[in-house]
Amino acid sequence: MTQINNRFLAFFLTLLMITFLGCTSTSKQSGTGEYFDDTVITTKVKAAIFNEPTLKSAEINVETFKGVVQLSGFVSSQADINKAVEVARNVKGVVSVKNDMLIK
Repeated sequence: MTQINNRFLAFFLTLLMITFLGCTSTSKQSGTGEYFDDTVITTKVKAAIFNEPTLKSAEINVETFKGVVQLSGFVSSQADINKAVEVARNVKGVVSVKNDMLIK
């Protein structure tokens, strides 16, 4: 009976470790927790840009990976680029901002 319990326990612990390892992150893939954190940061940055009256938020795309925010799209001026980067940097959780916006 003890041997059956030991095998069940070993199986359960192995399954538990595999589950945890499946949720960890790599350099090119975020873990489950990081994915949700990045989603929250993206939403906050989009909201901050939307609430900035000088920016046209529909023309600015926001993506986040491990806290690094990438801004892309077309804007009217260099001042708009600078403002969007500034707004994004001020959002809590943003590690850095990568600017890929272009002036149309």
